Amino acid sequence: MTVETFDLPDVGEGVAEGELLRWLVDVGEEVSEDQPLAEVETDKAVVELPSPYAGAVAELHAEEGEMVPVGAALVSVEVAEEGGDADATEGAGDDGATEGAGDDGATGDDGATDDADATDETSTGGRVFAPPSTRRLARELGVDLARVDGSGPAGRVTDADVRAAAEEGTAADAPAPRSVDATATSVMRERRLDAEDTGTHRESADAVDRAAEAAGTVGEADANRDRTLAAPATRRLADELGVDLDAVPTDEARDGVAFVMPAMVHEYAERRREADAETGTEAKAEAGTETEAETGAKAEAGTEPTSDEPRPGDRIPYRGVRRSIGEQMERSKFTAPHVTHTDEVDVTKLVETKRDLEPYAAEAGVDLTYLPFVMRAVVRALAEFPRVNAELDAENEEILLHDEYDLGVATATDAGLMVPVVEDVDAKGLLELAEETATKVERARNRSITREEMQGGTFTITNVGVIGGEYATPIVNYPEVAILALGRIAERPRVVDGEVVARHTLPLSLSVDHRVVDGAVAARFTNRVMELLASPARLLVDEDLR
Repeated sequence: MTVETFDLPDVGEGVAEGELLRWLVDVGEEVSEDQPLAEVETDKAVVELPSPYAGAVAELHAEEGEMVPVGAALVSVEVAEEGGDADATEGAGDDGATEGAGDDGATGDDGATDDADATDETSTGGRVFAPPSTRRLARELGVDLARVDGSGPAGRVTDADVRAAAEEGTAADAPAPRSVDATATSVMRERRLDAEDTGTHRESADAVDRAAEAAGTVGEADANRDRTLAAPATRRLADELGVDLDAVPTDEARDGVAFVMPAMVHEYAERRREADAETGTEAKAEAGTETEAETGAKAEAGTEPTSDEPRPGDRIPYRGVRRSIGEQMERSKFTAPHVTHTDEVDVTKLVETKRDLEPYAAEAGVDLTYLPFVMRAVVRALAEFPRVNAELDAENEEILLHDEYDLGVATATDAGLMVPVVEDVDAKGLLELAEETATKVERARNRSITREEMQGGTFTITNVGVIGGEYATPIVNYPEVAILALGRIAERPRVVDGEVVARHTLPLSLSVDHRVVDGAVAARFTNRVMELLASPARLLVDEDLR
């Protein structure tokens, strides 16, 4: 037996250290290759570190909460020496060729798997980093992983790398594997047909169909996943709801491994409750457990409760993502002189328009909110007031007026404020904007979004109304020169035709970099946004902004 030490790898460009959030293994525990060892947070994201070795954990070199430099020892694993294993195999019995196929003496797929993995590690004299699903895909396509250049973090081989290698002719032809979604849906259809034939089933066929339609797949069909990636907050949520992450349907993947987000956990838990209710089985939710709507509202407001919420008197480390956000806010506030313009717009027609369009959006599987309407209004106004869609190049003494409309959407997360960017807003329809924005916001909340997806914005929108706010003085997302804060849409008294009536209104707060945007320009820009929101029919007509 030999002891191999796994050092903290370079998990991203420019990352020098990471905080060890949580160990996923204990000393003495047997681990397999690519099994997650720990969760590490950098100033960019939270990542799970897979084991490059199979064996027993000999030593953990860091404590939870400790900052670990890249290249420092993280964990030691006791692995079997290759020569010793070979001798043991040859001496296992007279039928050595048969028994050598696997530890249990069985032949078939397991033996092929072991041979393939051995080839991955020895054919190039080094170790190939790839998740189990990618290794399975490589075997099915006949690809030698040792000859594939990985494009993932730290040279990790992804499914895309394997498929590219197969297309280039480096592997024998083989049928492509079915996707997780396709497999899950097929299995559930078979379960439904079996239930209809036998008349004995644990879930009604109708409930299964509805769950499949709503979630894309049905949970138990995915129960054979041997690994699922998820952010720490998502894992805590699954524990609270009593949900097995390996059973949650998902069409998301990270480096070829199934990835689950909080919304998927909520959806799966709700569908399970509905199915149980229809078959007369009682849901076993603990007393005092929040409803999905309550939990979803808290998550939307960035206040989703967790078991490790800070308490009065605690000292919270200022590092990782929190420190990165703080440094960006400090740079913006001390660099750009801010001024904020506020106003309020009557959006009664917008409320009615959104209500009329919601059924059509639901048919397309899109949850329609007010945000895409605002994004389209902002883009139209930016085209007319290009100084608001700009940045100051102080070094060259120039103001750069952008000809692109890439809007950032400020998002509250458990680590602080993140700003995913929706690109080319001017070229996208209302439902497309709604879907893409919701996806990126969710990925920002569960910390699966990439750094590149939060860069390159030309203007930012933040929504303080989601937590009940009305007006704000938001900090410009430097080097942008403007940010628009949305207040809470609510019925407020307005004077219409000489009478005081209740109208739905939306408070707006526009902060600008006063070096580039004058107060008059900020006011006219806001007025134009208000005109468009007050007459939302204009936002449904595509216009050339060039």
